[in-house]
Amino acid sequence: MALDRGDRGAGVWRSGRGKGRHTPKGRQYEDEALDEVRAMLGGAPRARDRLIENLHLIQDARGHLSARHLRALAEEMRLSMAEVWEVATFYDHFDPLREGEPAPPALTVRVCDSLSCELGGARALRAALEEGADPSEVRVLRAPCMGRCDAAPVAEVGHRHVERATPEAVLAAVEGDHGPVIPDYEPLDAYRAGGGYAKLAELREGGDWEAVQDMVAASGLRGLGGAGFPSGRKWGFVRANPGPRLMAVNGDEGEPGTFKDRFYLERVPHLFLEGMLIAAWAVEASRVFLYMRDEYPAVLEILRREIAALEGAGIVGPGYVELRRGAGAYICGEESAMIESIEGKRGLPRHRPPYVAQVGLWGRPTLVHNVETLHWIARVVREGPEVLSAHERNGRRGLRSYSVSGRVRNPGVHLLPAGSTIRDVIEAAGGMAEGHVFKAYQPGGPSSGLLPASRDDVPLDFDTLQAEGSFIGSAAVVVLSDRDSARDAALNMLRFFESESCGQCTPCRVGCEKAVKLMQAETWDHGLLTDLCDVMVDASICGLGQAAPNPIRLVMKHFPEEVGAKAAALAHGNYATDQSLEGEG
Repeated sequence: MALDRGDRGAGVWRSGRGKGRHTPKGRQYEDEALDEVRAMLGGAPRARDRLIENLHLIQDARGHLSARHLRALAEEMRLSMAEVWEVATFYDHFDPLREGEPAPPALTVRVCDSLSCELGGARALRAALEEGADPSEVRVLRAPCMGRCDAAPVAEVGHRHVERATPEAVLAAVEGDHGPVIPDYEPLDAYRAGGGYAKLAELREGGDWEAVQDMVAASGLRGLGGAGFPSGRKWGFVRANPGPRLMAVNGDEGEPGTFKDRFYLERVPHLFLEGMLIAAWAVEASRVFLYMRDEYPAVLEILRREIAALEGAGIVGPGYVELRRGAGAYICGEESAMIESIEGKRGLPRHRPPYVAQVGLWGRPTLVHNVETLHWIARVVREGPEVLSAHERNGRRGLRSYSVSGRVRNPGVHLLPAGSTIRDVIEAAGGMAEGHVFKAYQPGGPSSGLLPASRDDVPLDFDTLQAEGSFIGSAAVVVLSDRDSARDAALNMLRFFESESCGQCTPCRVGCEKAVKLMQAETWDHGLLTDLCDVMVDASICGLGQAAPNPIRLVMKHFPEEVGAKAAALAHGNYATDQSLEGEG
């Protein structure tokens, strides 16, 4: 017998006094919180991919992300609370609060704990600040590399960096302006007066992209984010796929010890911007997304100004170049994780294939380049391939921007022939610091591990360090002396990887954690650490987990006396993992 309408069940939504649910499950948004969120967002787009940008707006305005504001943001952007929460909790520079949690102090001081800063006394600095600052007004946090290793130790007060920091200098900064210091740089008018953007205009008028690609190939330029892929081949791969095509610029220079991109952007940003627009023209990119790390507030402001100037001059259309701000996640230096972040998601690396040249941003073919790579593309197009190819040393051609820090007299970015050895790099940096004797060096960030001073004749370039169990990566050179412990340096590197693992794959997530625990033992367990390293290299999804074992293996190989007698039995095999999260593929 058919049921009447009144007899049919209607679940929780059935009508009737005292029956059913009047609202959906979960936390309900508050009208007042929604009004506050709308005021903070202003005219910012509410599109799904703008989630991270909108979280920044609330974080900047309030100093934290309250549960009520996160719920209101979810309502405003038509997202689930789960989507908003998972993104807010993934990135280090957001402070999401659960119900009832107290808000953090209004001001945050971050103290860098990378290897260069630790050598410079960061641990004592942080302890002094924790003791000297009023915890109700200021919170003191550890932070990964801020890209200012040449001025170690470094602290960031709000958005203002204190270089060669002392407790007194940092506490004085707490009482002052907390905004970034904008350095003198070459603006658009000055760059154009020197011929800037003339080549771009010429190419747009009737240039041959294949001829330009051949010129870049002739220069020998390779991806300078760390992966080293030949730049002269990438455009063709992207163009082989049907449009519309997009471009993403990897400005997430997060490899500890690396600061070359910041060096160029704070001085000559338009060389990079012209190179970016030339590459975008070559692949017919319909839009360009420029992803810049949040640790570079001055660079972000420079780029905002100069992109607006390009729009005002009619060199690019409004919105053609979109600046996206990272939120403190090293993993987003991996190109597919960066793409996920640009799309407003957690920065989790994608499985490959397909590669981003085929399936990148929003499923479209995407060209990815590093900042310094584009800087050199502009110079190659303007000056010819000889600007790089004319330089030769130790059988290697080209130039490398070495970010040099640690126990040298003059740390900084040193532009040298690509085949330079560590002795050449130290000499360019003014020699060893007073009273220090060269002991070891990190040739390309923590991913490259540590090599002893006895291996001082190896050219520091692509494809030359693999036999040493290392690689050049982003050319982040940190020099250690006889006063430093290789064991402690390796532990610093693994703590960084433990903190920065995205957690997606078990070999990396658990492997980094277990490695840190094993490395704190008085005597390292050679067998167990070796097995752990093998699993991490073989089974991790991306370069973080694959390269994290390099510091362990190289310290056991070259400095066995520092980690116990068992390490002396390590076989002298080749363990190079040519991966770096600075790479663009």
